[in-house]
Amino acid sequence: MRVIFAGTPEFARVALERLHAAGFDIPLVLTQPDRPAGRGMKLQASPVKQFALDHGIAVAQPHSLRLDGKYPDEAAAARAAIEAAQADVMVVAAYGLILPQWVLDTPRLGCLNIHASLLPRWRGAAPIHRAIEAGDAETGVTIMQMDAGLDTGAMLLVEKLVIAPEDSTGSLHDKLALLGGRMIVEVLELVACGGLHAVPQPADGVTYAHKIEKHEAAIDWTQPAEVIARRIRAFNPFPGAATVCQGEAIKLWRCEIDSASRMSGEAPGTILSANEAGVVVQCGPGVLRLTELQRAGGKRLPVTDFLRGFALPAGTVLG
Repeated sequence: MRVIFAGTPEFARVALERLHAAGFDIPLVLTQPDRPAGRGMKLQASPVKQFALDHGIAVAQPHSLRLDGKYPDEAAAARAAIEAAQADVMVVAAYGLILPQWVLDTPRLGCLNIHASLLPRWRGAAPIHRAIEAGDAETGVTIMQMDAGLDTGAMLLVEKLVIAPEDSTGSLHDKLALLGGRMIVEVLELVACGGLHAVPQPADGVTYAHKIEKHEAAIDWTQPAEVIARRIRAFNPFPGAATVCQGEAIKLWRCEIDSASRMSGEAPGTILSANEAGVVVQCGPGVLRLTELQRAGGKRLPVTDFLRGFALPAGTVLG
């Protein structure tokens, strides 16, 4: 089976690696254009592009696939490459571009998407973040037949995964990437022998995982401790939950609910204690213990190391 692959970040690279290892013929990879990154803001290839180049797979990086859009020449060149590939199917994972109808119609078996949620819950750009932020007990991966809607296509295979109490977006991402890579190989093998049939998504339970914006990182200490804890986990590693202390921005990476502490009567955001066990902060209601923090321009540090360079006396109010 000939497979065009479209994806950009690490989540997609894992799936591409699994398809390659399984022996599928991959004549073409589509990925986002190189982006500036790092302190030097040098152009960097996506994880998917790096894998493709390392394994001698042709790469196309159009800014858009719309023939009537802002980059018609790039879209036309991509169309020519897609048609020349004569693929049976296109596999899409976190590609980042909208596929116009001509793309959906070109492969013989259409386009299949690896989506990191239990559809129809958390359609959209940030399903892993939003599942943790919402306090979901489980998530999973859905392989769907793509249509013109936003993650609305019929489902070919769904597998669930429990969200552990300590899971961050980073750790859950890695679990789901491995699951998605295994599932897409399974699906293509079943499709090849006609052993799989698409099922429409349920009409009930639709939610949208809107893109994470940097302004969401700011912690509101008047929220319950449980809500804040989920946000800290959901925004790890991006954009990183943040607060302000003594005029300086502090990133909050790990925490735990301090169920042993009682309500202090202090205002939300007040530090109740700070030692090697953690920085204990009054929320509204509940109490949170911060265990990994980071100063602007510094490294992520366990609380013991952080406090050696930044004192957080009791009574300090986080803003």
